[in-house]
Formats: sequence, C-alpha cells, structure tokens
Amino acid sequence: MASNLAPRIFRRAFRPARITSQSQCRYFTASARMGSDALQVHRDSPENNAKIPFKFTAQNNKLIDEILKRYPPQYKKAAVMPILDLGQRQHGFTSLSVMNEVARILEMPPMRVYEVATFYTMYNRTPVGKFHLQVCTTTPCQLGGCGSDKIVKAIEGHLGISAGHTTKDGLFTYVEVECLGACVNAPMVQINDDFYEDLTPESIVSLLTALQESAKAVPPTEGGKGALTGEDPNVKSGAEVGKDSGRIYQKDGVKIPSPGPMSGRKTCENIKGLTNLTSPMWSTEVFRKDL
Repeated sequence: MASNLAPRIFRRAFRPARITSQSQCRYFTASARMGSDALQVHRDSPENNAKIPFKFTAQNNKLIDEILKRYPPQYKKAAVMPILDLGQRQHGFTSLSVMNEVARILEMPPMRVYEVATFYTMYNRTPVGKFHLQVCTTTPCQLGGCGSDKIVKAIEGHLGISAGHTTKDGLFTYVEVECLGACVNAPMVQINDDFYEDLTPESIVSLLTALQESAKAVPPTEGGKGALTGEDPNVKSGAEVGKDSGRIYQKDGVKIPSPGPMSGRKTCENIKGLTNLTSPMWSTEVFRKDL
C-alpha cells in the first residue's frame, strides 16, 4: 500500500514548483492561429499555369524598351515592377506565365519575380473582372458622407456578390481594401485606375449600371481583359460631350461619370463653400508703423 502512495505523494510535492516554472503569458486570441498560404503558394489551375503561352504585344514591347532606358544595363532588374504591371494590364492578371516572361526579359531568376509579385497587393495573382472594384472600408470612409457600409450594401445588392468574388459575366470583381488616400472625399472606391469619390448608394449604382452598359457596347480588346496601354479611340472627352463637360464622358455613345468627386465639387474643397477667410484682407494701416 505504501509503495502505491509514494509516487502520488512525490508528484503532489513537486506540482507547485512545476506550475510556477511555466510561462505566465497571455495571448491576444484563445483560438488556434490559422496560417494562410494563399499569397505565397502557387497551385496550377486551368487559367494559370506555366503551359499557357504569354508574349507582350508589339506596342507593349516598345514601352518595355522605353522603360529599360531608365536604368543602367547592369541594373535592368530594377524594372521588374513596371514591367509586371504592364504584363498584368495586357493579360488581365499577373499569371505565372506573365512572371516567367518578365524574368526572361530581365534575365533574372523567376523566383525573384515571384517574390515581388507575391509581396505587393497591386498584382492580382488570380483572374479579375474587366472592372476591378476596390471599396475602401476603413474608418474615414465608414464615417464620411453616407458611410462605406451603405456603399457596400448597395454594391452587393446591385451586383449580387459579396467581397472577394467576381460576377458570373466576368465584368466585376469586388473586394474591400484599406485606405486609398482620398479620405476627405469619403466614401470612395477605386475602379481599375480611377477614383470615384463622394459616393452615395444612388451614385454608385448609376456608375455600375453605366459601366455595365459600356461593356456591352465596346467589343473585347486584344490581349485579355486588362486595360491596354495607349489612348482609347472609343473614348470622347467631356469637352466633346458638351453640357456634360467635366462630369461625364462618352464611350461608344454610352455616358459614364468621369472619375473624381461625384457630388459636384472639383477636388476636395468644402462642399458647403468658403467658410473661413471671408473677411476683407487687412490693409497696411492695421499694422504698427514702428515695426
């Protein structure tokens, strides 16, 4: 009997010392940490694998030559970011074939190109729609104007998708992003390269409708869904439209709101007008004459 109790007594005697020796730290979360490899790991898919051929168009090859002139020959690898962007605009997203072609042109290991493409979120590693809709949902946009929550609700209601998804027709990819730097004109969204600001649920729906109509009117362009470089001959400036000058431009007869504030103001001036510095400027007799 004594032999059976001895191990228990021994363990109880040393239990307080064992407890105090353990690390007394608290973690911010009680759940297990979930790691994500979505940005670092490539998995072949029918639309993204090394067997899909990719070559830059003749127009973009000329632009690559111009880009490379900015760098000494021994440092041409520094052009990896603008040339990756050019490949994304031509192909629609930064696929494995695009990255491999950039590595070949710049004579650098493909892994070095992969490292750049996986670090910067501006490079889309998966296919996106013709219109990449990035909605800012950080604090200024949540509090400014009608608030980004209403803009998000209007977008999801009109397109029928939630954040991180693409519409079935391939026109819109909708994501939520962090601050885009137009806080004074909140709420705002970025569509491809353009900022649309001072939004309301009504204005964002009308904008999306106009983009949908323009996509039906304009035939597909060479080189994929991404924006091609150079001027678009189908686009007429606001001055050519007439009464809509500065606020709307036309693309194949479809009127699309021009980028910028959609509230009527030109930049980020007070929408209610001038509220300070309204009194007459001081004249010289106001100041002391002995100074």
